[in-house]
Amino acid sequence: MPRHYDSEFIQACLKRVMPPDSESIRSVAKEVGVAASTVHRWIRKAKENGTTLIEGGNKQWSSKDKFQAVLDTAHLNEAELSEYCRRNGLYAEQLQAWREACQAANGGVSPEASDLKQQVRSLQKQSAADKKELARKEAAVAETAALLVLRKKAQAIWGDPEDE
Repeated sequence: MPRHYDSEFIQACLKRVMPPDSESIRSVAKEVGVAASTVHRWIRKAKENGTTLIEGGNKQWSSKDKFQAVLDTAHLNEAELSEYCRRNGLYAEQLQAWREACQAANGGVSPEASDLKQQVRSLQKQSAADKKELARKEAAVAETAALLVLRKKAQAIWGDPEDE
């Protein structure tokens, strides 16, 4: 039966294995009495949630913060990037994932917008054609109605030509 650990215990273990402390997962797991695979699972969940540990606490990164981190690190070389990650309690893989998410967000909008614009243009053309067809049919109905009225008036004045 799996054991449930409180969030404070998990956070304390994560703080030790993640930057800036970066103790080995095995040594921390052995010291606190949990399986190394459990610590790995906690790290994976923390990464998936965008949670990192920074100087004595947990920080949940907002989209704005993630984007700013991507901008701040775009021009850094590997050594500078490593320093930035240690200072901010991040992994380089997290920054790379955030960078890819930013690129996907920017690249994904344009094709969708283009498709939507094309659909709107197509619908506008169809609407214009439908309006033109409706106007033509209304004119035909009006002409037919006028002919029927004239026919009735002619019958009233001169009588029904079939009767003669």
